[in-house]
Amino acid sequence: MVIMETKLGGVRAKENIDRLPFDGTIHTEMIRYAGGLWLLWNSNRVEVEALANTEQEIHVEVKVCPSNLTWILSAIYASLRSEERRILWDNLSKVAELHNKPWIMASDFNEPLIEEDKYGGRGVHVNRSLAFKDCLDNCNMVDMGFSGPRYTWSNKKDLNNLILERIDRFFMNPN
Repeated sequence: MVIMETKLGGVRAKENIDRLPFDGTIHTEMIRYAGGLWLLWNSNRVEVEALANTEQEIHVEVKVCPSNLTWILSAIYASLRSEERRILWDNLSKVAELHNKPWIMASDFNEPLIEEDKYGGRGVHVNRSLAFKDCLDNCNMVDMGFSGPRYTWSNKKDLNNLILERIDRFFMNPN
């Protein structure tokens, strides 16, 4: 299970994680007062090997029990700051170079990818969405699609000031 934007860190995060029914956990610290990322699993179902993590990402190798199916999972909570997201895009491109296994990214990227991913407010920032797209291309990622509402975030304002965005996505490589 991946929980994003927990807004909990340190001792409070550990206390909450310990109450959940999982025996395996990795968590990141918050980015200022935002973010927080938890990866939780049961070791009788999967073996998880931690590969790397930062405040914005957790990368693990997952082996599904009892099969030998092994794949890479990247749980991501991208920073609200575009400068820090650029660091994330670079990190993800480097991860892509280090393996040839099946790979899934589960993420709150905090960046609409195309104009249709946003309703209301200012338009999609072209340079930032192109940098995001370049990262996905470098990683050879394909959008896994979605079911349910198109938009995953709302500013919860009245209709005249409403902003909706699709910023939560799952991607996979062809492997």
